[in-house]
Amino acid sequence: MSKTPLHDLDERDWAIIELLRAGTISNSAVAKELGVSEGMIRQRIKRLREFGILSLRGLINPEILANRQVVWLGANVTESHLLAEKAEEISHLKDVLSVSIVSGRFDLVIELLLDSHHGLVDFLIDQLSQVAGITRTESFVTLKTYSKFV
Repeated sequence: MSKTPLHDLDERDWAIIELLRAGTISNSAVAKELGVSEGMIRQRIKRLREFGILSLRGLINPEILANRQVVWLGANVTESHLLAEKAEEISHLKDVLSVSIVSGRFDLVIELLLDSHHGLVDFLIDQLSQVAGITRTESFVTLKTYSKFV
């Protein structure tokens, strides 16, 4: 995936992104709203996806998933110069939805979708323990979500 600076996006790119974020809308409806051809919208969306700026995918309400739960995990890293490296490494582990470098008492916040029975302990023992340089974790098990899709 190539990277493009955000300042390379023009007003039309941002308009496309905002229309897509607002909900399900077809390429032809976006084109009509912006007064351009559907082909131009397809090309722009393709470019935004290739640059890693836009991801289009079906999301599910985790409340309907039997035996699955969303867990947030705060983690600390031994050395701050390793933050990006560790965040990237963790992002590739099974069941990880996202990893963010944050301020506060944790260095990283990891969003997980896990089996509700032993998923958290399995993740900590079998996966996260293999990532060198993680010194401390604290888990936050989501009991109920509102307007959350994964």
